[in-house]
Amino acid sequence: CWLNSSDHNTPFPLSILLQVGFFPSECVELINDKVPQSVTNSVPKPVSKKHGKLITFLRTFMKSRPTKQKLKQRGILKERVFGCDLGEHLLNSGHDVPQVLKSCTEFIEKHGIVDGIYRLSGIASNIQKLRHEFDSEQIPDLTKDIYIQDIHCVGSLCKLYFRELPNPLLTYQLYEKFSDAVSAATDEERLVKIHDVIQQLPPPHYR
Repeated sequence: CWLNSSDHNTPFPLSILLQVGFFPSECVELINDKVPQSVTNSVPKPVSKKHGKLITFLRTFMKSRPTKQKLKQRGILKERVFGCDLGEHLLNSGHDVPQVLKSCTEFIEKHGIVDGIYRLSGIASNIQKLRHEFDSEQIPDLTKDIYIQDIHCVGSLCKLYFRELPNPLLTYQLYEKFSDAVSAATDEERLVKIHDVIQQLPPPHYR
């Protein structure tokens, strides 16, 4: 119920008027709990036909969706390379190690034995161009002059790949163990402990 105030013609809910004392509580009776069961049972329930049609439509829509393989064949769906879980990426691509790392490391071993190959950064536009090509499931020709003259962009791309892994190469789960291993007192003990933790890496990360 709503009542209008005489001063401002503003509606007030009855509950507020009761709380501030406009009406004594003994003069008001709430009927919510006193509605006969026969009345509540006679209230029409929502028609289920509409729900049935909606469910049928959704089932038909889901069944008619093209498969992941067909979407890939049409070029609509592309597998992510950067920012994708390492295990998931290798499973989808069918490789033992990511192609981006294989291509870049082979190039660096052949052309990039220079000071600061992983310390100095390459030109940002070249890095992004390489990233786009790998994300488009292409293997860029790294022997082009643009990359030969900016060898550091290939090293930067490797670092970018590792940096964007959702779960780092050495994994969050083994972080504490690696931290303890590198804190060992002697070099010999450190090597033994690091070797032991590396054996615990998931296969994709170990490879």
